[in-house]
Amino acid sequence: MTEKSAVQVWNTCLEIIKDNVSQQSFKTWFEPIRPVELKENVLTIQVPSQFFYEWLEEHYVALLRKTLKRELGNDARLEYRIIVENSSSSNKNRPSTVDYPNYNTGFSENPEVSIPLFLQGSSIKNPFIIPGLKKINIESQLNSGLNFDSYVEGDCNRLARSAGFAVAQKPGGTAFNPLVIYGGVGLGKTHLAQAIGNDVKNNFPNKTVLYVSSEKFTNQFFDAVKNNSVNDFVHFYQLIDVLIVDDIQFFANKEKTQDIFFHIFNHLHQSGKQLVLTTDRSPRDLEGMEERLLSRFKWGLSADLQVPDFETRIAILEKKMYKDGIELPRDVVEFVAYNINTNVRELEAALISLLAQASLNKKEVDLDLAKKIIKNFVKTISREVSIDFIQKTVCDYFNVPIDHLKEQTRKRMIVQARQLSMFLAKNYTKNSLKVIGKHFGGRDHSTVIHSCQAVQNLIDTDDEFRDQVSEIQKKIQMSIS
Repeated sequence: MTEKSAVQVWNTCLEIIKDNVSQQSFKTWFEPIRPVELKENVLTIQVPSQFFYEWLEEHYVALLRKTLKRELGNDARLEYRIIVENSSSSNKNRPSTVDYPNYNTGFSENPEVSIPLFLQGSSIKNPFIIPGLKKINIESQLNSGLNFDSYVEGDCNRLARSAGFAVAQKPGGTAFNPLVIYGGVGLGKTHLAQAIGNDVKNNFPNKTVLYVSSEKFTNQFFDAVKNNSVNDFVHFYQLIDVLIVDDIQFFANKEKTQDIFFHIFNHLHQSGKQLVLTTDRSPRDLEGMEERLLSRFKWGLSADLQVPDFETRIAILEKKMYKDGIELPRDVVEFVAYNINTNVRELEAALISLLAQASLNKKEVDLDLAKKIIKNFVKTISREVSIDFIQKTVCDYFNVPIDHLKEQTRKRMIVQARQLSMFLAKNYTKNSLKVIGKHFGGRDHSTVIHSCQAVQNLIDTDDEFRDQVSEIQKKIQMSIS
């Protein structure tokens, strides 16, 4: 029998792993791995950084162990080879020569300088200073209230938050440079970006941190062009240690602004300084951007923020209530979290409106008041379908006892009822995969993913099964109409 190579073993493992993790997680954490060697049932894989290795060990070690044992047997072992993070000038992801504009003003470009030169008597103008004011120090433009303590972690943002925290501990010294945080409106991009900046300020008081919106940056550049002070503008930004630019999608179709940002980006990146960028979509989906700029956005890590699940929304509300010293009935909190499911900003706005109405009208905050207030935020308030109700509906249809769904049995009818119940629970409730799995005998989220895929495959290929699912869905729809 021909011996398998490291590549063959790892590719087989990847096929299994792909079915057990989300597409984004697979792309971020498994595609960059390279198989190096297979020797005596020991597979050696190469990972990009120490942080990458630690993340795999913390979140995927069980899956990796199980997959490898399935391929190589019980004696299988996994070893890591970590790429050493070299100095910024020798990083293989960076070009050997950098295309800088010819801004010859005689100022030093020593990368060790972290204090803006204008604080040392230079004539460089600070674009954040209003003309006529004598203030000479640089402000970070950060909101101190936006920090990691107030940022609620969930499945929807765990990757981005973990990467952001790693950057804050070692700005410019991780593989996440730039760190691009992307997601829809109100999902916490600005909060997370500013949390990184605030943490860097606390950890490294001597580093210069600056937060700026893309609109502010563009307006400053226009002013610099008008006032013939572009050199000062460029050198000001080249002296920042951690530059955070919010909403870079608004650079689209602004060629001159993109050009100036391109050169600032190059200088900071090659000097080992940290860049944190936010945008409302993935860098590959940004339109109106120069290709050379998009390629640089891909040098680091692009981490997405998704719509928070039900449990995370509850945690966000509870965090906000705790901070403001507020107590609300549990059923009210759950009702708000269930019906406001688009973004965090609307969720907090609904809570504020609820408290304001209760205070102005001197009413107790109860479920009836919550229903009236939430009507202003959503067109229709859905009646919640519980996992228990879905299980009962499916089991009644197939004439299967509900208790059997939680048992370890391979009987075809029970397995099918269990998988269909998981599929419907995922589609009709706001529960996370982990919570759904708990309702079926403590199964993990990978089992739920597999069940949903199995049901979808049957729906696509089996007409009789598709009709059965349609009938059950009608029963569920009647219960919430």
